[in-house]
Amino acid sequence: MKKTGYFTHPDCRKHEMGRGHPECPERLDAIDDRLRATGLRDSLERLEADPASLTDIELAHGRMYVAGLRGLSDVLREEIEAGGPTHTQVDPDTSLNIHTWDAALRAAGAALAATDAVMAGDLDNAFCAVRPPGHHACRDSAMGFCFFNNVAIAAKYALERHGLKRVAIVDFDVHHGNGTEDIVAGDERILMVSFYQHPFYPVGGSKSNAANLVNLPVPAYTRGMDVRELIEMAWMHRLEAHRPEMIFISAGFDAHRDDDLGQMGLVEQDYVWMTHRIMDVARRHAKGRIVSCLEGGYNLGALARSVEEHVRAMAEL
Repeated sequence: MKKTGYFTHPDCRKHEMGRGHPECPERLDAIDDRLRATGLRDSLERLEADPASLTDIELAHGRMYVAGLRGLSDVLREEIEAGGPTHTQVDPDTSLNIHTWDAALRAAGAALAATDAVMAGDLDNAFCAVRPPGHHACRDSAMGFCFFNNVAIAAKYALERHGLKRVAIVDFDVHHGNGTEDIVAGDERILMVSFYQHPFYPVGGSKSNAANLVNLPVPAYTRGMDVRELIEMAWMHRLEAHRPEMIFISAGFDAHRDDDLGQMGLVEQDYVWMTHRIMDVARRHAKGRIVSCLEGGYNLGALARSVEEHVRAMAEL
């Protein structure tokens, strides 16, 4: 059994983007209810993180972008007090309310606190049940439900604050992690491996040929066994050659066959298999150190079951 941390915070529920939006607070409720019902919740180290500092966020994001986002939040607050709108739109499917700034700081802070705890040996690994998600957030722009790129910030933090020389980011969301790519492309200290449905959102998929990226586009309706074969062929030898000292996971569960925001065919056991393969690499090169952060997953039942199995695998329960 591993000592697995479970980081979350009530502030992450307060961010919402309007009635009917798929990236909703109920996602975290569904996960927590599932972990409670299955008894897994009691086997995890439940922790709440402090907000990330702006200095740490700026490891991955431009200072002007961070200041602009904070400014939007302040202006929105003033508009609400004057009887104005409750949300500010930043792209066609992404908006902030007066709680978004605090939620985004908590989400990034959870990834950093998990990194600190795993690096210190207080935890073997950790899962961050946070929102807003992060992997579409580029260095200087919010998009795709994302404001701060939690995993990219944590990866940079591990390198800059903890002195690691090599880390890896594994992204198994159904959508390409274009924001992560934007931030880490060309940084030889960071290997990013992913698969994603293509063509799909974001338009164009991967747009970089940087040597530190292994981004695999797959067609709609690809099933889990085909994804596993691609991972074995394309990810594993690159991860072994990189010898990461820590692994970060952008854990999106919207490639599940029951999730209507994607059209892929994965099931819970595919996420278990991927988790085990990532743990194999971490065991050999990173002293088992893994920090996983929630990204997508919008069918509440499939999301809850998949997170349970992912975390259960991490905890070796």
